[in-house]
Amino acid sequence: MRIGELSKRTGVSPRSLRYYEEQGLLTSSRSDAGQRHYPDAAVQRVSLIRRLFDAGMSSRVIATVLPCVDVPGDLGVAEETFTAMMRERDRIDADIAHLIETRDALDVLITANSRHRAELSTAPEPVTQPA
Repeated sequence: MRIGELSKRTGVSPRSLRYYEEQGLLTSSRSDAGQRHYPDAAVQRVSLIRRLFDAGMSSRVIATVLPCVDVPGDLGVAEETFTAMMRERDRIDADIAHLIETRDALDVLITANSRHRAELSTAPEPVTQPA
């Protein structure tokens, strides 16, 4: 199928599909006229790539994970993929810890602001002097 058809079937823009190819995540063959042609299996592959991007993985990490899909019986590839996935999980755990710290700091500020607003709402109105 051509790039337009793959785009339509996956909901991924042609520009993104070309990017996937540039990053080595997706391959196509070329017609004599230079048009990209993708096998039917590209629909599933693009879906997998999108899920990995949605999970927060970079194209570099995705490129290290995909060989496990391409060569499922190769122990070396499986080990490299496992290591890459564990590294990515550790990165995500660190990001989560940082987000929790940030949220906790924001909670402290929210509490202080709530007290300040309550104090302001119960304070007597300032008396203005006529000019």
